Amino acid sequence: MSQEGSQKAGRISVASSRGAVRFSVSVQPRAARTEVVGARGDALKIRVAAPPVEGAANSELVSFLARRFRVPKSAVQVVRGARGRAKLVEVKGISEDQVHALYW
Repeated sequence: MSQEGSQKAGRISVASSRGAVRFSVSVQPRAARTEVVGARGDALKIRVAAPPVEGAANSELVSFLARRFRVPKSAVQVVRGARGRAKLVEVKGISEDQVHALYW
């Protein structure tokens, strides 16, 4: 992610509970590549290369976050918003600081 042009206006809201963190994600499907763009309001903005068809964008999001956080895909779950761009994601085994490090 480049420093110029990225949306780093705010700090996203992250909640931790029982060994997992939850945070909001704003997804832009059908992008040229999958990448973190920055913060959009209190959500993490992520572009995903997959289209929003038959769960492909959600699957790409889960795989991408698992790679970035170095956790198994089973540790990443879309808790809410499976059919929309605004999602609530839960990741087990990471800290709040690791989430903030994705866009700072």
